[in-house]
Amino acid sequence: MKGGAELSHQIALELLRIKAVSFAASEPFVFASGMRSPMYCDNRLTLGYPPVREMIADAFEQQVRLLETMPDAVAGVATAGIAHAAWLAQRLNLPLAYVRPKAKGYGRNRQIEGRLESGQRTIVLEDLVTTGNSSLHAVTAVQEATGRVPESVMCIFTYDRPGVREKFAEKGVPLVAICDLGVLLHVAQAESLLSAEELSALRSFQQDPVAWSSRYVPSAP
Repeated sequence: MKGGAELSHQIALELLRIKAVSFAASEPFVFASGMRSPMYCDNRLTLGYPPVREMIADAFEQQVRLLETMPDAVAGVATAGIAHAAWLAQRLNLPLAYVRPKAKGYGRNRQIEGRLESGQRTIVLEDLVTTGNSSLHAVTAVQEATGRVPESVMCIFTYDRPGVREKFAEKGVPLVAICDLGVLLHVAQAESLLSAEELSALRSFQQDPVAWSSRYVPSAP
């Protein structure tokens, strides 16, 4: 199995190769928060590539084994984190659960499906962290179910926006990303996969995403 840094670079390359990462600096993507971005990372595409899935599972497993204590359960954030959580839980022979954005409103009215018990040490798996709000919402749900703050939130990719890791730290849970925007930019430049214009836009977005986004917000009529 490859080491952490090497594996992170290889995953970045694979995300670019399978076009899970798209670029559109002149017509920015719009996130759920309303923020504009010159790139969009759709990790759902990794589901269709078994070698990439295995590589991601390798990286998650490495990160779990770096923890001081092995977790008792794995919880995926619905929907895109569920499959990766399932593969990891199978590897580690651990119980699996998944966390909905909110209780489903019928039946047993559960927000968490699967098995989570009081006192369990849990890791939360997410495919992507942008603002971190959905992941932290899942952290709260897991904490209420187990009585413990999760050991870690792990994701495939984060844009690493300023202040996001601090939000996780305030909640008492570290954010661990197996790939981030800095690594992706390094790989894209090394492999000559982006134009000079795209690289410039991404570096500007990386330094100050709010300022970059504000240039593209339509003026009020």
